[in-house]
Amino acid sequence: MYRKIVSDIIAALFTLLFVYTALSKLLDFNKFSTQLGQSPILTSFAGSIAWLIPSIEIIVGIILSIPKLRLLGFYFSLTLMAMFTSYIIVILKFSYNIPCTCGGVISKMSWNQHLFFNLLFLTLAAIGIIIQNKQEEQLAPIS
Repeated sequence: MYRKIVSDIIAALFTLLFVYTALSKLLDFNKFSTQLGQSPILTSFAGSIAWLIPSIEIIVGIILSIPKLRLLGFYFSLTLMAMFTSYIIVILKFSYNIPCTCGGVISKMSWNQHLFFNLLFLTLAAIGIIIQNKQEEQLAPIS
């Protein structure tokens, strides 16, 4: 019971995070797209990525809300957060004055705060995977 509650909370946090940031990006799409274009890493791909990121975030949010797909959703969450965190690390090491393209109140964080935030969510994704795996092992038929 405890594992299910923790899994539900982590899934809800990720769903809220991904859907909120995706909608924030889409509601101010021109700003988001322009900020992506200012990134030395993403300039060439900014147009495609501007649509791809919010779409993937919404899809992952939906997957996390479906109990039978939750483990897959946690793996997607871990992958997305690892990619976002890697991007932040590269920005912190090699770039200056790059605007955050995150959307909503999250874009108000400094790059260091954002790195900490992402590391927290990376940890939550890993915990979600572990818990969900244990839950699914308990529900699997014994052969």
